[in-house]
Amino acid sequence: MNDVITAELNKAANTISKIDPAQVQKAAEMIAEAFRNGNQVIFCGNGGSSADAQHIAAEFSGRYKMERPALPGVCLSNIAPVTAIGNDYSYDLVFKRQVEGLARKGDILVGMSTSGNSKNVILAMEEMAARGGKSISFTGDCGRMKDIADHAVVIPSTDTPHVQEGYICACHIIAGMVEQILFGNRAVFIDRDDTIAKDVPYCSDPDKFNLYPDVPSAISRLNDAGYLVIVITNQSGLHRGYFDEGTLDRIHGKLRAQASSAGGHVDDIFYCPHTPDEHCSCRKPEIGMGLDAIAKHHIDASRSWMVGDHDKDMEFGRRLGCRTFKVGDGKTFSDAVDFILGSDS
Repeated sequence: MNDVITAELNKAANTISKIDPAQVQKAAEMIAEAFRNGNQVIFCGNGGSSADAQHIAAEFSGRYKMERPALPGVCLSNIAPVTAIGNDYSYDLVFKRQVEGLARKGDILVGMSTSGNSKNVILAMEEMAARGGKSISFTGDCGRMKDIADHAVVIPSTDTPHVQEGYICACHIIAGMVEQILFGNRAVFIDRDDTIAKDVPYCSDPDKFNLYPDVPSAISRLNDAGYLVIVITNQSGLHRGYFDEGTLDRIHGKLRAQASSAGGHVDDIFYCPHTPDEHCSCRKPEIGMGLDAIAKHHIDASRSWMVGDHDKDMEFGRRLGCRTFKVGDGKTFSDAVDFILGSDS
């Protein structure tokens, strides 16, 4: 029996892993734009998809992960209107009729259907279009809805349970992205060695660690502009045995103290202790440290930067969704800050 369970888990994971990230990103951007413009996002579906629609609408009207203002996520599954309209008119009209009463120009209807052929959802999508709104479909790899929606998120399966599992995974990602887009902080992720301090290989002596002279004032300028300043550094010397956690803490304490000498501050420091041979998910250019920072500090990566001296720093930034600036060849950290702040103007 354990093999059967494992096989089902693998099937679900395989389906989810094949969802197109570009489709998820586009849906998040559309929903965020609607909320930014004061519009509603209205969800509907039948059966399990109805439950999913209620679930995701609540992630917006309540919260997903971030403390922030409520967002107008609405679900059309309330029992009174569904049964009243179904009884007095037709079940085909239970969502269309509500869209007639609720929808405004610029609203978005999110229709969920594992088959992609739910007539009542299709009619609601058509009504939303007639009222100047847009639609996003969540379906399996089948049916009409994905072809008539303004944007389609397709779960690459026709197996109903796995399609619904895909809904929830994609929609949770979207909810997090929308929170980050609308309410997330801006950050500058900064490599340590040879970016803000001279590289002392496997530095184990705090006395040998010093920020470049221009760095404290540059960090202060980022603080004043509203950027979080977060150091992201590979420190495999820990696992190689060249120094211990206490030594690294003292070095980073000195980093923070020197940064504060010009009135600025470093908001956080993330480090990877692993060697390349450990194949971890946090050593740059892997993005584990960045994901941890985004979750902890509610960062919108699309409005953030990565500054470093190495190609792996640039790859880290690109993979995380940040803009990037490479120091070296005459370009300093202060030049990076000038460029970042100039890009804001």
